[in-house]
Amino acid sequence: MTTISYRTADVDGFNIFYREAGTKGAPKLLLLHGFPTSSHMFRDLIPLLADRFHIVAPDLPGFGRSDLPGRGHSFERIAEAIDRFTEVVGFDRYAVYVFDYGAPTGFRLAVKHPERITAIISQNGNAYEEGLSEGWNPIRAYWQDASPANREALRAFLKPDTTVWQYTHGVADPNAVSPDGYSLDNFYMARPGVEEVQLDLFGDYRSNVALYPTFQRYFRDHKPPFLAVWGRNDPFFLPPGAEAFKRDIPDAVISFFDTGHFALETHAAEIAAAIRDFLAP
Repeated sequence: MTTISYRTADVDGFNIFYREAGTKGAPKLLLLHGFPTSSHMFRDLIPLLADRFHIVAPDLPGFGRSDLPGRGHSFERIAEAIDRFTEVVGFDRYAVYVFDYGAPTGFRLAVKHPERITAIISQNGNAYEEGLSEGWNPIRAYWQDASPANREALRAFLKPDTTVWQYTHGVADPNAVSPDGYSLDNFYMARPGVEEVQLDLFGDYRSNVALYPTFQRYFRDHKPPFLAVWGRNDPFFLPPGAEAFKRDIPDAVISFFDTGHFALETHAAEIAAAIRDFLAP
């Protein structure tokens, strides 16, 4: 049985909840989740890797059990908080697993501290325009015109049924998806104030797209060991976004799985095996 500890770190007065497993002194692995989930999404992956790695998986600010920030939340603020979090928990040099919102967070850390990054695993974590599907069109409309009407239209992304759809779309057998993940996400999303913070992040996602050239330049200049483990049927981040990493990191390993956005829900064992092979000593 893998022992997982559930802790809270005080990061300059802001509380960040995290899961920790493995042996201190082992190679470090930072797991960064996405929208609308939390570190709970790694519940199946962590036990499959904890014998090899010292693993830390925080809830991003505004998600899960971490503190809820005020209005005007941004990806830059998330990255700053997680950057300080890594220092607080002693992650001075680590591989990073990024998913969805975790990707622009982790890529910001890599650009700022390239010497700290030993490898990158991207699970449906995008950094190329061709990876963005038409599902982003309502959010793009809000980037172009932050009107109350365009903001209101985005509340559909926050509805419980939409969360369930994100988990099950593109999955061969929806009955293989545990209801625990999307039920917990919907519980956290229903907290007072969360919707407005999430709408602010929808608006700020354009800052991530604006940074794509910066991320790509980091990939070209530093060529970190890179593994993409991608749900092929993701309605938001398309397979060309995974394949594009090889343009800047020719030795990148790209693996597709017959599943959707939340690939760990159905393919945790396969993804864990790919990571173990990729990060083999």
